[in-house]
Amino acid sequence: MRSEKVTFEGTQGKLAARLDLPEGRPRVYALFAHCFTCSKDVFAASRISAGLAELGIATLRFDFTGLGASDGEFANTNFSSNIDDLLKAVSFMRDNYEAPKLMIGHSLGGAAVLAAAGGIEEVEGVATVGAPFDPEHIRHHFEDHIETIAKNGEAEVTIGGRPFRVKKQFLDDIAGHDQKERIANLKKPLLVFHSPLDQIVGVENAGNIFAAAKHPKSFISLDKADHLLSAKEDAAYVSQVIVSWARRYVKGLENPELKSRFKPNDDHTIVAEAGTGKFTQTVNSGGHILIADEPESYGGDNRGPSPYGYLLSGLGACTSMTIRMYADRKNIPLEHVSVQLKHLKIHAKDCENCHTDNGMLDKIDREIELIGDLSDEQRIKLLEIADKCPVHRTLHSEVLIDTKLADA
Repeated sequence: MRSEKVTFEGTQGKLAARLDLPEGRPRVYALFAHCFTCSKDVFAASRISAGLAELGIATLRFDFTGLGASDGEFANTNFSSNIDDLLKAVSFMRDNYEAPKLMIGHSLGGAAVLAAAGGIEEVEGVATVGAPFDPEHIRHHFEDHIETIAKNGEAEVTIGGRPFRVKKQFLDDIAGHDQKERIANLKKPLLVFHSPLDQIVGVENAGNIFAAAKHPKSFISLDKADHLLSAKEDAAYVSQVIVSWARRYVKGLENPELKSRFKPNDDHTIVAEAGTGKFTQTVNSGGHILIADEPESYGGDNRGPSPYGYLLSGLGACTSMTIRMYADRKNIPLEHVSVQLKHLKIHAKDCENCHTDNGMLDKIDREIELIGDLSDEQRIKLLEIADKCPVHRTLHSEVLIDTKLADA
């Protein structure tokens, strides 16, 4: 995953943002809105965004006006300005990358996403995490200061251990939104995440959102999570589920189809152009669907391993399996094995033990890690066994490849 710092114009100046990018060309773009008085770097935002990027979705997360590294005064913001900031972010993405097809919001950011997404044509899916049904839910943060705010027009309140200046216009604004109607008219597939243990925004809010929304809508219970998704595995789970769910609704995330007249079976591997990139291929190997591609430096989209990547994967998997089989058979206390491989081209003249002495040769560097209470003799024997794996032998033997055209 790569992460780039970017800025764009908000309602009161520059808004600070990060664009988390996958290693290859993004499949789609997403926009993430953080929780009330949080920032783009709060655990839920950074970890979900990173998880989405690892799964091929470029995700923009930004600091709302007056928060984090963004310009402006928090005291001059409100729920309406948050919506405006979201729309500014969408315009920035549309002008510089692609408009987001997914919008994800955490806590009050989820309420803002629900309010904004219905008017964004390109959005094809919306997800909320621990979101309140109504923005007025956050009024409880100011309960002890309501009279002071009403009398003086503002007051300093402490939220999450930090002081914030809140003006009367903020309270007036959150009371003026018909969120139920907005959710009912969303007209986008909706995925609602919420924890029944959430002590900040009760799970009944998820029920109200779900009841107000039209189908297609889905609910996922984050049964052991807290409101901020403090546990890394909870954020990872959210990102994984979002991608799996979005494949049904968002163009560009669909599971690849095998576009071929060849019929998959256990004895064959079928490879066909995916039709989504210059080199992207769909692979069906014994019923397992995979993607092959070339890196961007070779003109590909980097949607999957390269052909040589699959070659090395096959050799590495075979090496590990063969070592494991031998260790188990001989009761060798091997706890874990892993293999690292690299393919490169070398000059034949640089190879002392090769029969070829002209031109270039293929070379595979293979490094094996063996973990366990092993003697030196056992380690040496397992290293010898690595060279006996079937794929290794195939690469060293004469291979006949018979190629013909399929019937028209």
